[in-house]
Amino acid sequence: MSAALGLKARPIANGTAEPADDDSDISALINRLTAEVNQIAVDKTKSIQQITNQMKMLALNALIESSRAGAQGAGFAVVAQEVRGVGQQVETIARELETQLTKRTGDLVASIERMSQRSRGERMVDLSLNAIELIDRNLYERTCDVRWWATDSAVVDCAASPSAAAVTHASQRLGVILGAYTVYLDLWLCDLDGNVIANGRADRFRVIGQNVAGTKWFREARSLRSGDDYVAGDVETQPLLGNAQVATYCASVRAGGQANGAPIGVLAIHFDWEPQARAIVQGVRLGDADKARVLLVDSHLRVIASSDGQGILSERITLSLNGQRSGFYHDRSGALVAFHATLGYETYRGLGWYGVIVCGP
Repeated sequence: MSAALGLKARPIANGTAEPADDDSDISALINRLTAEVNQIAVDKTKSIQQITNQMKMLALNALIESSRAGAQGAGFAVVAQEVRGVGQQVETIARELETQLTKRTGDLVASIERMSQRSRGERMVDLSLNAIELIDRNLYERTCDVRWWATDSAVVDCAASPSAAAVTHASQRLGVILGAYTVYLDLWLCDLDGNVIANGRADRFRVIGQNVAGTKWFREARSLRSGDDYVAGDVETQPLLGNAQVATYCASVRAGGQANGAPIGVLAIHFDWEPQARAIVQGVRLGDADKARVLLVDSHLRVIASSDGQGILSERITLSLNGQRSGFYHDRSGALVAFHATLGYETYRGLGWYGVIVCGP
């Protein structure tokens, strides 16, 4: 169970995010061969031009000698003149050949470069999708966890009647769950007024008696219509958990543990965001030449995970979406920017997040 999130995600990322060395090698090979063909063409046309220059010099010398010979050299002069003309024609053809070959090979190199850039961009989009899909699948499991645990008899009994014995039993039960699911920092059982009445790590986080009625996630959970619904909160720092980065998921605790029972409390589970998200963005394997920064950003384009560990929860990036859910482009600095929006997974619809990869120019 402890591998329910991060440890299960790493092999998936590593398995699908291998650098596309073959593509880059083929592009480099074609570019090199094209450059070699172009150089051979230039060298050969220069050799032809040198030969035609020699022919022209010989023709000129022949004309001079034929003029000295007078009438006897008249026939030789005609031949020399023809040789001179042929030399000029060959020189013209050689120049045209050089110009045309250089243009064609130049066009080919430019076309290959465009294809290479497109292939690289599409690959980065795929890797962006891979990163956001991994987090979506992981967070889907969190939504399942909170709805399941909200029906635990110890949780339901404590929410219905929070006696000292019930609180102790519920906290112990939540502690057992935390021992098996290591991707959580803490689990809180709250009454309908927002008071924390039990938690799984009471020895570490003294939150019992704290009121969380003012938090967005509690207000939304308070108004859930059934036990089948849940709240998925954006990533935030939680002061009551030592300012750790968490993603909080909530479900309503209902009478008798029934989905249609009357609400009697709220269960909030705090997903330990930073190490799990870091494992995903740093697990996207790219070549050193890519100089890439892998990001997860929320619907407000706030950085919530970064492979370089910078700007988390404080930086907002500029993303030119142009109405697209996925794509790539080059920004003003020349950096390649690839992105893909969340697709959600099963009943988890996603929160409008994006996987983003920025490759330096």
